[in-house]
Amino acid sequence: MTTDPMTGTSMRDQVRQAKIFAGLHTSGDPLLLPNAWDVASAVTIAGAGAKAVATTSAGVAWSLGVPDGADLGAERAAAVVERIAAAVPVPVSADIEAGYGHEPEAVAATMTAVVRAGAVGVNIEDRSGRAGAALFDPAEQAERLRAARAAADRLGVPVWINARTDVFLAGSGSVRERVRETLRRAAVYAEAGADSLFMPGLIDLDAVAELAAGPLPIAVMAWAGAPSVREFAAAGAVRVSLGAAIAQAAYAVAARATAELLGKGTYDSTADGIPYDETNRILATDHL
Repeated sequence: MTTDPMTGTSMRDQVRQAKIFAGLHTSGDPLLLPNAWDVASAVTIAGAGAKAVATTSAGVAWSLGVPDGADLGAERAAAVVERIAAAVPVPVSADIEAGYGHEPEAVAATMTAVVRAGAVGVNIEDRSGRAGAALFDPAEQAERLRAARAAADRLGVPVWINARTDVFLAGSGSVRERVRETLRRAAVYAEAGADSLFMPGLIDLDAVAELAAGPLPIAVMAWAGAPSVREFAAAGAVRVSLGAAIAQAAYAVAARATAELLGKGTYDSTADGIPYDETNRILATDHL
C-alpha cells in the first residue's frame, strides 16, 4: 500500500474487517476459509463466494520457489498479504508459521508487518523447529502469543489470533493423550490472548467435540476424505480451512497436463479451466 493502513480511513476499514472476521466464527455455522497463495488465487476464491481469505504458508513459499518451513520470513510473507488485502473486498488472515523467530520480539515484529499489510487474522504455530523439542513449551509459546497480541493492540486492530498447535502432527502418544495435552495448551494459549485453537492433523470428530468444549473455539483443517463441513460443525468447530490443499490441487493439474501433453499428445487435463476473460476481468482493478 502507498499509505500507512494504521491511519485515517484505512485503519477504520481494517478494524471493520477485523470485526467482520471475528463474527464469522460461530458455533453451528463455521467460517469456511479457503487458502490462497497469490493475488490471482485470492481474487478467484473471493469471487467464488468466500467470506474471507487466508494465506497458506506452504503455497506462498512454493510460489516464491522455496520449500515450506524454510523460513519464508516476515518481509516476504507481509508482501504477499499486502497485495492480497489490496485486491479482495473480504477479510484476510495471514499464516505466519511460528512467527519467523523464536523470541517474542520476533513474533511481535512479524505481527506488526502483516497487520500493517492489511491482515485482520493470523495463524501462529507452536512448532519450534528446534532439535529435540518439536514444540515450544506452552509457557514459552504463551509469551510469544502475548507479544503478538500486544503488537496488534498497539496498532489498534483487534486481530483474530488462531493459535495453532502441532500436537497432532508432531506430538506422540495416543489420541487420548494428545487431546489432554491440547487441552492443557488451549488453557494457556487462551490466557495469553488467543481467540481460537487450530489443530491440523486432527479429524477425529469425538476428539474435536471434546476440544470444542474446552477453553477456546476450535478450528480444523480439512482435505479430501475428511469429515464434511456439516459433521465438523456438529462437533463444534467454528472454522474449517483447507491449508495447502487448493495449491496442491492446482500444481497437480499442471503436472497432469504436462504428462498428458508429453505422453499422449492431448490436452484434456486443461478442460474446465476458468475462462481467460474471466480471470482478466477480476484482476482488472485500479488498486493492483
